[in-house]
Amino acid sequence: MKHIVIIGNGIAGITAARHIRKNSNHRITIISAETDYFFSRTALMYVYMGHMKFEHTQPYENWFWKKNRIELKKAFVENVKTDEKTLKLSGGEIMSYDSLIIATGSKPNKFGWPGQDLKGVQGLYSKQDLDNLEVYAPNKDLCKRAVIVGGGLIGIELAEMFRSRDISVTFLVRETSFWGGVLPKGESEMINQHITEHHIDLRLSTNLKEIISDDNGKAKAVVIAETDEVIPCDFVGLTAGVSPNIDFLKSSNIELNRGILVNRFLETSTADVYAIGDCAEQREAIGHRRPIEAVWYTGRMMGEVVAQTICGNKTAYKPGHWFNSAKFLDIEYQTYGWVFSQPLEGNAHFHWRQPSENICITIEFNSSTQEFLGINTFGIRMRHEVFDKWLTEKRSIDYVIDNLEKANFDPEFYKRHESDIKAGFLNIKEIV
Repeated sequence: MKHIVIIGNGIAGITAARHIRKNSNHRITIISAETDYFFSRTALMYVYMGHMKFEHTQPYENWFWKKNRIELKKAFVENVKTDEKTLKLSGGEIMSYDSLIIATGSKPNKFGWPGQDLKGVQGLYSKQDLDNLEVYAPNKDLCKRAVIVGGGLIGIELAEMFRSRDISVTFLVRETSFWGGVLPKGESEMINQHITEHHIDLRLSTNLKEIISDDNGKAKAVVIAETDEVIPCDFVGLTAGVSPNIDFLKSSNIELNRGILVNRFLETSTADVYAIGDCAEQREAIGHRRPIEAVWYTGRMMGEVVAQTICGNKTAYKPGHWFNSAKFLDIEYQTYGWVFSQPLEGNAHFHWRQPSENICITIEFNSSTQEFLGINTFGIRMRHEVFDKWLTEKRSIDYVIDNLEKANFDPEFYKRHESDIKAGFLNIKEIV
């Protein structure tokens, strides 16, 4: 019986364990120091906002693991010796493995800001981060203002969390527009407006210089780099992206770059060692995808793929068409295929916005062939399987516009916008 050891109990590691168990009788051990049991990381914000309790974020009952013969070990891994196939755990324990899957996820980026390690300064990634929020930002009396550094998806989630408890928020974004490197101009400007409408102090083109400490080693203010303005605060959220959590591997002989380098089979440079999820870095990027993808669904996919290989059915990681979804305060966002902030050479954008609501779409298409390449939707729910099919079939933008109602997934009685979108598209075609 092979011993499969998985470091990390996030979506990637847990998916790998479940699928290995489905397809084999191997011994499986999952090591994590974060929590006793797997939980849905994307639901942490809703615990803070009072929509659910932490135990509601756990998809499996506590008996699930023993019943399925998946051993859980709460510990840190201090180092990996691949030549001996052993791990050294916190407390000095040595654990051996036959195959090792590294699924240690990400950690919030820090850029050497003075004061970045003070109390009351953190990201939002782990259960410990959630616990610390209750210590340093439990209410508007103990936390009169929070400053968030970095304009991404985690940053806007953190802002929404604080506003749910009526805590004032200042949001520092270095770009000229929120998520402007990802979203086309019209979409990004709509989100800027939506953020300010929620009484969030949005500071664009603004960088952090330092975080000032009080007499007890806790954050009490931040300094703006461009103006030296001092903003008093009781909490600083660092949400300027994430990076692979791989420091414990630096003394190993596993080849690293920003992440753990893997091939299409998620194999590292060392035999019988695999890496999946946020910590894995493809040696060669897949299409337009980034070599490191810190996305929930890609972690799940990688877990399924590596389980097949571990169980004797060697399988390449083929994630298919890009898709993702998120929420910007009250606005739901979906993306299918590729829509860039500026259309790639030879491509064009069709952008439509409902004039009185935060509802819009942007479609990227090839100017010569009219091939549909991707769509962003805000405030309109669309069906993944429909767009996945159209992208595979290389449908034209005219076909997509004519058949948008087939992709719509909004609940009954929601206002439909397909006719207005089609009219806007036809008007642009007449102008061209």
